[in-house]
Amino acid sequence: MSKQKNSDNVTEQVGPVKKHALQRNQEINNPCYKEHLLSLKCLDSNQKDRQACEVYFVNYKNCKEFWASVQSERKLKGIRPYMPSVEERAKIKADFLNSR
Repeated sequence: MSKQKNSDNVTEQVGPVKKHALQRNQEINNPCYKEHLLSLKCLDSNQKDRQACEVYFVNYKNCKEFWASVQSERKLKGIRPYMPSVEERAKIKADFLNSR
């Protein structure tokens, strides 16, 4: 199976697995997929200047920490799956933001 870079400069597999399927799997498995893509896009448009993209990195880090804490909490309570489904994530995130 070969790999190619798409217009977003993200490596994708070419062959039996379609780009859309890969992207969908990323969104399901990684609740911070959009933040990840935004940080990569910022790096690309700022000629790899990490300092210019610091806000995106902090946002991505905060996102990862938030969902790690959600997973920990669910694991302690015995709720499976530990990572909530895509549909549940919106409610959890909204509840968190409303509690602040």
